[in-house]
Amino acid sequence: MTRLENGQSFPALDVSAAGGGTIRIPQYFAGSYGVVLMYRGGWCPYCRAQLAGFQHTSEKLAALGIKVVALSVDDEAATGGTVEKHRLKFPVGHSADVDKVAAITGAYINETPRRYLEATGFVLAPDGRLLNAVYSSGPLGRLVAEDVMGMVAYLRSAA
Repeated sequence: MTRLENGQSFPALDVSAAGGGTIRIPQYFAGSYGVVLMYRGGWCPYCRAQLAGFQHTSEKLAALGIKVVALSVDDEAATGGTVEKHRLKFPVGHSADVDKVAAITGAYINETPRRYLEATGFVLAPDGRLLNAVYSSGPLGRLVAEDVMGMVAYLRSAA
């Protein structure tokens, strides 16, 4: 398992979307800054707080040209419940293949008591290159919306 490095193109990743369809990453972001949030599952309080934080700042993120996508190994019903409960407006993927996602992104895997991806976050440039990766081996340590907005604002001002 190899971690992604800044400057690399984000690998192609397709995941089933809550409500139907497929989220195609990085194509979904085409020309926008992108945030990919891999969360442990709707049962995780830290994950719920992170997702709610990105939803709460969604208008500010959009004003900076930042799109967000989240995904987990939760099944479609559990993911739909998370989307509904937290009124998430950004695309949320379900039933992610743990081994495939970990192999192409380097995300940590939790094996027991259930198998899931640990919290992992990526910030992508408009051309799909990786700008920042946050790998967590447990519930703590993850991307926060305010940090992403600050980074993008800085990059735009420096350009």
